[in-house]
Amino acid sequence: MDTAPVSSPATTSRPQSHRKVATAAALASAVEWYDYFVFGIAAALVLGDLYFPAGSSSAGVLAAFAAFAVGFLARPLGGIVAGHLGDKRGRKPMLVLALTLMGLSTTAIGLLPTYETIGIAAPILLVLLRVAQGVAVGAQWGGAMLLATEYAPEGKRGVYGSFVQLGVPIGVVSANTMFLVVGATTDDSAFTAWGWRVPFLVGLFVLGLAWYIHRHVEETPEFRAAERKLAEQEKGEQSSPLRTILRGHLGTVFLAGGSFAVNTATFYILITGVLDYTTRELGMKRGAVLAVSLCVSLTQLVLIPAAAALSDRVGRIRIYAFGAAGIALWAVPLFLLIDTGSLLWLAVGTFVASCFLSIMYGPQAALFAELFTPEMRYTGASLGYQIAAVLGGGLAPFLMVLLLEATGTSMAVSAYIIGLSVIALVSIKILAGRAGSRPED
Repeated sequence: MDTAPVSSPATTSRPQSHRKVATAAALASAVEWYDYFVFGIAAALVLGDLYFPAGSSSAGVLAAFAAFAVGFLARPLGGIVAGHLGDKRGRKPMLVLALTLMGLSTTAIGLLPTYETIGIAAPILLVLLRVAQGVAVGAQWGGAMLLATEYAPEGKRGVYGSFVQLGVPIGVVSANTMFLVVGATTDDSAFTAWGWRVPFLVGLFVLGLAWYIHRHVEETPEFRAAERKLAEQEKGEQSSPLRTILRGHLGTVFLAGGSFAVNTATFYILITGVLDYTTRELGMKRGAVLAVSLCVSLTQLVLIPAAAALSDRVGRIRIYAFGAAGIALWAVPLFLLIDTGSLLWLAVGTFVASCFLSIMYGPQAALFAELFTPEMRYTGASLGYQIAAVLGGGLAPFLMVLLLEATGTSMAVSAYIIGLSVIALVSIKILAGRAGSRPED
């Protein structure tokens, strides 16, 4: 059963321009994801050798991808803490805190000495900083998403939510561009010695955006209304958004996570796992593969808002489920094309996969927001998203290397994607009734 989207309440006036707030939220998402993605690219290219020296290149890459996954395991913590406080104290302060933490931890990675210099302390500190990145991005998504969707004009929640989703392809494009520029202006020895650090140091600029949001962006009207409601409730008993979620809405949280895990897994396989696989196993040039990833990500800048706009007209579930089914159907052709070793077929395979990812990702922010009422929305939506990140994204590149090593065929990776797609479609089917049955805010 498909359902019409639930719109935000009509508001006769807004304290700030819709577009100004949506733009600030989109920029916050973009710089946060840029900082997060540079680690994934560096993990595929250099971090294994520099911080996890081992007997084989595969072992080093596995260790680097394990550190990459640790960041995902930390994301639910960020979602829980920021979600609880964001539902009680406001969306904006949690977003500012998340941006500050991400900027500092990313810059610190760029300054971190290698294993050769400080020994075992190097990988330990790298993992701890990756945990900080994970907490930051876990806290950020809910705040940015709610700033955009809770300021959205009536009937346009999908479109405004997609502005935050655009932060992902913008972050990928920016991260890939930085590594392409650094790679083109340094030789291999210079890139390994210091060049890879430059993209991390650029992340320091996120602190400027955090300051801007703190000074110039107001809290959302929907939170102010929910805050007054909570204040009335707390006169009689202490209210806790997290307790409310755990007692009555945990099933919805896990269904949301199950519905989206295939998207995060496939996405990180494409931007990190495939980068490692094509350069290390298929012998393709690093710069060429990064260029393909960059170009494919550019197409998402068009497809994500288009899918979101369509969801405002025909409903979130229909668009969301179509994307999940497409990922399942394309999983085998994707790796058959990649295995040719042809740059052209790599581009075709990843482009089609990216189209289906964008179709899912466009309406996802609005869909998750509509599953929960405003007084528990930050907590519920953040937890659902971060559960998907743990089940899918964080482990996907690591599992991809393990599956390739164990089976010797990329079809094992395709089977993994198909399995997650089945979980997604079942979860979406159950969510279809819940998305439309919840009373309007």
